[in-house]
Amino acid sequence: MENYILFTKLALLLISSPIISQISRLPIVVVEILLGSIAVWIGFIDLGNDIFAKIAKIGFFYLMFLAGLEIDLKKYAKHKNNLLNKAIIYFTTLYTLSFLLYLTFNLNPVYIVAIPIVSLGMIMALINEHGKEHKWIEVVLIVGVIGEIISISAIVIFESYVHYGLKMELYLHVLIFFGVLFAIYYSFKFVNLIFWWYPELKKMIMPDDDSKVQSIRISVALFIVLTSIMNFLNIDMVLGAFFAGIFIANFFEHKTDLPQTLHKIGFGFLVPLFFIYVGTTLDLNLIFSVEILSNALLILLALVFVRTVSSFVAYSSYLGAKGTFLLALGDSMPLTFLIAIATIAYGGKQISQNEYLSFIVAGMLSGIIIMSLLKFIIHLTKEKEVQ
Repeated sequence: MENYILFTKLALLLISSPIISQISRLPIVVVEILLGSIAVWIGFIDLGNDIFAKIAKIGFFYLMFLAGLEIDLKKYAKHKNNLLNKAIIYFTTLYTLSFLLYLTFNLNPVYIVAIPIVSLGMIMALINEHGKEHKWIEVVLIVGVIGEIISISAIVIFESYVHYGLKMELYLHVLIFFGVLFAIYYSFKFVNLIFWWYPELKKMIMPDDDSKVQSIRISVALFIVLTSIMNFLNIDMVLGAFFAGIFIANFFEHKTDLPQTLHKIGFGFLVPLFFIYVGTTLDLNLIFSVEILSNALLILLALVFVRTVSSFVAYSSYLGAKGTFLLALGDSMPLTFLIAIATIAYGGKQISQNEYLSFIVAGMLSGIIIMSLLKFIIHLTKEKEVQ
C-alpha cells in the first residue's frame, strides 16, 4: 500500500515538473532535483523506499545508455587526430591543476580523483534541453565521453584501492576492468566485420517495417544484457549501459527515428525519476550549515576553475572566449560521479563526515547553479542574436 501511495505522489511530481519549469524558466532537471528535495523536507515523500531507489538507479543507467546513443564513431573518426590532441591537452591540464590544488592547499588525496571527475548525466540533460546546435555543446559531449571513460577507470581503481589496499585483489580487479574494455573494443570490430560481410543482417535484426516494435525490444535487451554482464564482473554497470547505446547508434544507423523514440521513453519517465531521487538525497538543512555550505562552494569553485583553465588551454582557438567558457561550465556538473567518489571515500574512512556532506552538497549545487546559469547565458545570447 505504501508503494502505491509513493508512486502516486511521484506521478504528481512528474506531471508538475515541466509546468513549473515553464513558469519559472528554470531548467527542468533543476526543477526535478528541487522538487525531490522539497518533497522530502516537507514530508510529502518518505525516504528509504528500496523500490524507488532501484528504479532511480535504472533511470541513471538508462541516461548513460542515451549518452551512448549520441556517439557517432564514424563522424569522430574523420576528426580523430584533432579531437584526440585537444582532449589529451584538456585532460592533462585538468589532472595537473587538480594535483597542484591538492599540493598547494594540503588537501585530502581524494580531491585528486574528485576534482577532475567527469559525468555525462547532466551533459545529457543539457543536450536534451538545448540540442546540439551549438558547437560548444558538441565539444562538451566529446569531452564528456572521454572523461566518462577516464572517470569510470578512476572510480574502479579508487574503489578497489579503498576495499583491498595494495593487495593482489586490487591488481586483479583493475586487470579485469581493462580486459573488459579491450573485449568491448574487439567485439565492436568483430560485429562491424560481420555486418560488412552480411549487411542484410541489420535489417533482419531491426527491420524498416517495425510493426512489432522489434527495434526497441532489441535495444532494451542489449541494454539489460550488457549491464548484467558488468554487474556479474563487479564493474560499474554504467559502462555496459554506455556501450550498449554506442552499439545501437553505430550499427543500426538506418533506424533514424530510433534514438528519438528511446529519448522520449527515457526523458518521459525513467530519467526524471532519477533526478527526483537525487533531490530526495539532499537534506536541505545542510544548506543552512555554514561550514558545509562554505566547503561545498569552495569545491564547486575548484571544479569550475580547473575546467575553465583547461578549456582555454585546449579549446580557445577553436571555440572562442564565450564558447570556451560555456564548455567549461557544461563540464562542471559531475553530479553523480562526485557523489559516487564521496560515498566510496566515506565508506572507506578516507574522508570525514563533514567532507562527505560537503561533496554531496557541491554535487547538487553544481547541477542546480551551473545548469541555471547556462540556461540564462544561452537565453541571453539568443535574445542578442534576434536583436
